[in-house]
Amino acid sequence: MAFSDFSKTGSSQGKRRINGRSAGFRQAVSALTMLKTQDEIPVEKLPGGSSTGIGAAQKYDAAQIDKLEGLEAVRKRPGMFIGDPDERGLHHLVFEVLDNSIDEHLAGFCTKIEVAVHVDGSVSVRDNGRGIPVDIHPKWKMPAIELVLTNLHAGGKFGQGAYKYSGGLHGVGAKCTNALSEWFKAEVSRDGKVYHMAFAKGKTTDKLTVIGEVKNKKTTGTLITFLPDPTIFTITTEFKFERLATRLRELAFLNPGLEITLTDERSDPPKKETFFYKQILRFRATMYAKV
Repeated sequence: MAFSDFSKTGSSQGKRRINGRSAGFRQAVSALTMLKTQDEIPVEKLPGGSSTGIGAAQKYDAAQIDKLEGLEAVRKRPGMFIGDPDERGLHHLVFEVLDNSIDEHLAGFCTKIEVAVHVDGSVSVRDNGRGIPVDIHPKWKMPAIELVLTNLHAGGKFGQGAYKYSGGLHGVGAKCTNALSEWFKAEVSRDGKVYHMAFAKGKTTDKLTVIGEVKNKKTTGTLITFLPDPTIFTITTEFKFERLATRLRELAFLNPGLEITLTDERSDPPKKETFFYKQILRFRATMYAKV
């Protein structure tokens, strides 16, 4: 076969493949276009005959402009805040809460973090930091803890002086976990008292109340417990011990002097692992010396 003949044959075969794919694509688009909801109104047609998917009688005025309140935006578009709501996004809920505890360590107030996966599938993160502020905010007239857990871009990391270093600078963090949880509870130990507040899908269900006192008035810290919302995480709501352990090990390595404990209460007996690095530089030097 001459080269010119081979080129012509290859060209015609390529055209058939392309045309076949194009036909398949057109059929798929056509099938999607034909789908109609029960209350769909007639749709506008473009000059070429294709559908815009928008009703011919549909208006576009001020009534079509909406404003999402509170954490509605997080529930409406979770992918913008935690990525896809799959296994990775599920574990990201834990890391968002955990980052607040890490920031307390960077500020010099937290030496221990306890992460636990409970039998019911919920997760808790406890630290011995300063505790989320519970006093009434002078401008917004609500407890500071409610402000930071229910309002996007509200937090103490915008240069007010509470943190010099921080892993989260957008005022999003734990409030996303709150928004994407079926229920979310916060307990704060400050000023010799234990405060409690509860939420469901980002909305306050139990106002801030005092539920007890601590024996040592110097004891402070925050305990966050939450259960992921299965209507958001439709692929899985099961936390993986190894995935959590990998992240906690990294954080302990990067934050010398911080002890992080992971407990899985779903197994019998409970599985537990502790991560702690006293001096990161010495550890690195040892690793390099072995290479």
